[in-house]
Amino acid sequence: MRLSEVTWTDVRDADVDVAFLPVGSTEQHGPHAPLGTDALNAVAVAEASADAYEETGTDDEGSGGEPGADRGEVAVAPPIPVGVAEEHRAFDGTMWVSPETFRAYVRESAESLVSHGVDRVVFVNGHGGNVEALAEVARRFSRDDAHAGYGVAFTWFESVGDHASDMGHAGPLETALLRATNPDLVREERVDDASAGAADRWGEWVSGVNLAHDSAEFTDNGVVGDPREGDAERGAVLLDRASAALAALAEAVADRKST
Repeated sequence: MRLSEVTWTDVRDADVDVAFLPVGSTEQHGPHAPLGTDALNAVAVAEASADAYEETGTDDEGSGGEPGADRGEVAVAPPIPVGVAEEHRAFDGTMWVSPETFRAYVRESAESLVSHGVDRVVFVNGHGGNVEALAEVARRFSRDDAHAGYGVAFTWFESVGDHASDMGHAGPLETALLRATNPDLVREERVDDASAGAADRWGEWVSGVNLAHDSAEFTDNGVVGDPREGDAERGAVLLDRASAALAALAEAVADRKST
């Protein structure tokens, strides 16, 4: 159930187990991928996982029902499109907010769902710069004695097995998922240039410390990793792995009692 597409009475009458709150960023993704890549990818994973959750559940033992018959729905909220992304400030079009503003906005968005009885939330993240702030949001949201809400943060590219080691920025993984889900937004004629100007790794590391605070310090065109290695077939695999992992997480979150 996509909240932006249903009515309030649809939500009132639904049996919602858990909400997915996609969180992304509006930031540079090289010359070939759109500024909204992180939000687009988070939404793609959230929607595919919601379908998987609702369709492939295990029925009650001995019920003889259809798979998924004992499960409710997943409410997929509209994405939060601006995140913690000041590290990309040198590149035109990038938007960002402070970690404090971001944490407050995301947490209060989740709390609004709790007021309608949707008290289990997974923050579905598509941007590395949000990871630290979202972990804190999930803890604060879950510990708030004013409500019975419980939430966790999930970052899709951390859940794709051995592919995760190829995560850069606008590199093979993000480009692959875009090619599988939003192919019209990839500027294919610019991919070779994106690859030629890409950095090999994120940051400048000495003694385990990244000396570079901003991405422009180590990549001229904003790309880290080779986007040519991210075709649509790989993107389909990434989508399957990430959405399956998120569906399993959603089941655990839905079943967990509040503390």
